[in-house]
Formats: sequence, structure tokens, C-alpha cells
Amino acid sequence: MSATKDLHPCVSLQNHLVTHSGIKPYTCDQCGKAFTQSSHLQRHLVTHSGIKPYSCDECGKGFTVRAKLKQHQVIHTGESPFSCDLCGKSFSSKGSLKTHQLIHSGVKAYSCDQCGRAFTRSSHLQSHLVTHSGIKAYSCDICGKTFSQRGSRNTHLRIHTRHDVYCCEQCGKYFTTDAQLQQHMFTHTEERPYRCDLCEKTFKAPHHLRRHQQIHTRKRLYKCIYCERSFSQSGHRNSHERVHMEGNYSCDQCDKSFRNLSSYSAHKRSHVTNKLKTFWKLMFNL
Repeated sequence: MSATKDLHPCVSLQNHLVTHSGIKPYTCDQCGKAFTQSSHLQRHLVTHSGIKPYSCDECGKGFTVRAKLKQHQVIHTGESPFSCDLCGKSFSSKGSLKTHQLIHSGVKAYSCDQCGRAFTRSSHLQSHLVTHSGIKAYSCDICGKTFSQRGSRNTHLRIHTRHDVYCCEQCGKYFTTDAQLQQHMFTHTEERPYRCDLCEKTFKAPHHLRRHQQIHTRKRLYKCIYCERSFSQSGHRNSHERVHMEGNYSCDQCDKSFRNLSSYSAHKRSHVTNKLKTFWKLMFNL
């Protein structure tokens, strides 16, 4: 069979040839997705209608197109006819196999413009962007704590089902060991039982004392890139360098600039939030 298939009517042949041209003249006014043929657009529009005429006989789940139903039904048969040549892993659909093979290719075409991290799939990038937005849409039904990602919330939920966790009666925070709980309890008191032998300064927790003692024993290894000052801790050096950067926080996505890091960070999150709102509107017709 030739590349143009065995199409008899000239009109059908012309319609088919459009698929090889790259031209997509039919655009969905709901989400902007474009198609080479009008029939493909009409089939796509059903996804925005909410109508799901194809239902699974096994579980009753509905689908907008028959192809999606057939793809779903493989779940009930347990069949995974599409296998990866590189690792042998099997999948129920060709699309899932192609998505998986991106892992082996090393290609990460979707990069975060906030931190530069790259992903193999657009959906993974969208999930990652939420961490920059400040949005915490997933909450724990038991304690009310909120999370930016569903996976983080689910991991947190395991704390409530475990029997070997230790809970602070003052604030409700959980710990995996009794020692961690006892150390945490000092944050609720004025007691500072850990004293430095060299300068008599006191601390609430032993790790705070150990970190302080480095001032007396360790060289100042962290040098400011703007001046000659040096620091024993990288955090102190970073805080100091912000003084030199005062008024020098410029957004790389617009022309705005800020005098302090907190305002700059809040502004950067607004760009992510706007992008996510646009994405959710297109994906879920909100």
C-alpha cells in the first residue's frame, strides 16, 4: 500500500494529502487545538461537550470517543501488548509506550522557566510549576495541612495511619522518634539547656549548639563575591550578599524590578499562577 493509501474519490485523496502538508486550518475555539481535517475537529469538539456516549460494560466508565473506550478496556483484560524494545516493560496502549520511550531517549523538551529543571512530559512540567506558584490545593482531611502536590499529601497521610509516630500535644506536629519529639518540645519553652563552653551562649537544641560551635573552630570558608567579608556558614554569606543586591532583582519575564528578595519571589510566583490558570482553563474548560 502506498503512502497515500488506496483512496478512490479525488476529494478523499486531497483531504488525506493535507495530513502530510503540516497545514492545520481547522481550529477549536474552545482550546485552540488545530486539525488538518474538519471531521477531526468535529470529533475533538465532543470532548468539550461533556457527552460520553461510549461506556465500559465492565465498570460503567464513560468516554467521548470509541478509541478511548477500547484503550480503557485493556485494563480489565490485563493485556499489555505493547512492549519496550530497550527494557522489556509492557503497556496497554501504544501512546503509553511512546511516552515511556522518552525516558530512554534522554530528551527533556519541557523546561521550567523559573528554575530551569527539564521534563520529558508536559504534564510533569505542569505538576512541577505548582511548586513555584504557592498554590496548595491538596489538604489533609485529618489535620488540615495543605500541600501543592497530591503525592506529597498522600505521603503525609501515612503519618496518620502509622502506630509508631509521636505527636506534639502543643502544636500537633508528628515525629518518627521520641527523641525528635523531645527535642522539638524545647521550641515551646524558654529553656535553653545546651551551653557553649567557649562563650557561654545557650541553645534550645543540640544541633543548634553544634552549628554555633563551628564559629569558634572552623575557618570562614564562605566569601562574599562582592566584597572581602567571609563567613563560617553559607546561609550567613547568602544573607549578606543580598545587601549588595538591594534594588537589583529584575524579572526575566517582564520589565519589573524589585528592591528585596521577598517581593521579587512573590512576583515570580504570579507568573506561574497565571500560566497554571491558563493551562487549567484549556485542559478542563474551567
